[in-house]
Amino acid sequence: MSTGDQNSEAVIKQKFRINVLIIGAGSISAPLIKLLLNDQTINISAVVDKDPAAPGIGITEQAGIATSTDYHDFIDDKNLDMIINMVENSTLQHKLQQEKPLHTILIGQASAMLIWTMLDDFKKKKILKDTFRSTWTTTHGQIAGGFIIGRSDAMQEVGKLISQVSPTSTTVFIRGESGTGKELVARMVHQKSLLHDAQLITINCTALSPALIESELFGHKKGAFTGAHSDHIGLFEHAHNGTLFLDEIGDIPPDLQAKLLRFLQSGEIRPIGGIDVKKVNVRIIAATNRDLEAAMEKDQFRVDLFYRLNTFTIHLPPLRERKEDIPHLTYNFLKSIQAKLNKPITKIAFDAMSLLVEHNWPGNIRELRNVIERAAVLTSSNEIKARHLPIYLQPNQRVAEPVPKNLNEGFMALKAKAINKFEYEVLSKFLQESGGNISKAAAAAQVPRRTFQRLLVKHKISVDSFKPGQNNSMNPD
Repeated sequence: MSTGDQNSEAVIKQKFRINVLIIGAGSISAPLIKLLLNDQTINISAVVDKDPAAPGIGITEQAGIATSTDYHDFIDDKNLDMIINMVENSTLQHKLQQEKPLHTILIGQASAMLIWTMLDDFKKKKILKDTFRSTWTTTHGQIAGGFIIGRSDAMQEVGKLISQVSPTSTTVFIRGESGTGKELVARMVHQKSLLHDAQLITINCTALSPALIESELFGHKKGAFTGAHSDHIGLFEHAHNGTLFLDEIGDIPPDLQAKLLRFLQSGEIRPIGGIDVKKVNVRIIAATNRDLEAAMEKDQFRVDLFYRLNTFTIHLPPLRERKEDIPHLTYNFLKSIQAKLNKPITKIAFDAMSLLVEHNWPGNIRELRNVIERAAVLTSSNEIKARHLPIYLQPNQRVAEPVPKNLNEGFMALKAKAINKFEYEVLSKFLQESGGNISKAAAAAQVPRRTFQRLLVKHKISVDSFKPGQNNSMNPD
């Protein structure tokens, strides 16, 4: 292995160790420091004590680990997973809680003392790791679908914005590419809000026709239009004293944009065909992956509605701009997937992780999860290896694919097999990037929609498996 590969492997392995800052190096802390120094899954970032002659300081310095008399020297480290405060001082504990990074877990002296004075070494380490895993999951905001905040600066900022806006009644506008987790952020905002006990109602604005979406949002009266055989209560009224999430709001028609703007200004709704106006208390969270600035220039989206929605905006960065989060996301997905598949998969080989980190992920988090689930299905061991990943993640292998050993089938048959394999992988890729939307996939592939559909039938590819929340096996076998 080259020096570059060794350095890359060290960096990736480092991401999977628990980075711990210990505050307090007295006689009680010294055995804890010795214990953690011998654990390969834990990395002591530093040890802090006001007394430079404290017993634990000497042990730490001999191991070549940084020490200080001031915790401020280390508190801003964004790679810090956990702080163990062994000092009995409530004021210090409060300061650490306020000053630590958003994702960092803080264990106070009472909890630490219980762990380190009453249990044997094996149980101590197990409790520490279990505490880290469960608390890290909570503080990173994991919810349905495996969304986590992550350690990147951009996502740390997203986490702070979520924490700041959630307790308010302010309208939230979430922007980002398809697959970045906009709906999951909306659910997180709702769960952290004062309305968390009320329901969150979600509607995808592209899933219904312009006529139906207005009726769904505002309701209609009996006889308002053909087929309106009875009164229908809209989602705004259903969401009274709760939250309504309008996904893909950039695609709603202009006349509905005007009606939505009036609601945002007044909080009032009037059903289609109705006379009476109703006042409802609904918090709006909206999301889009469209370039609304360009849409406004073409008069496709109202400027006044944009600024009404843009009161508080959360931008979700694409996965290619926060690759340092890929290892954590991958193992987080793997944990939920192994339970779903009932397979004890606990490892990802270094070469496989390298390919995952190098890929640009046009389908973002959704694409990553689908790739991990596919790999988990294919592996027959407890480890995902590079060969379990789709071919498009392995460009070097695809270009230099070896000639088949068995040539008995003849050139034309082997050529047909190679073409079929290529078509299957590329069609799957276009569907994956479009979220299962055939029209978008065909447009991106620059082929007629009917031709694209014919190829899907030929290769027995199910479009439903590429839609959000579904598993994409992408297995031509």
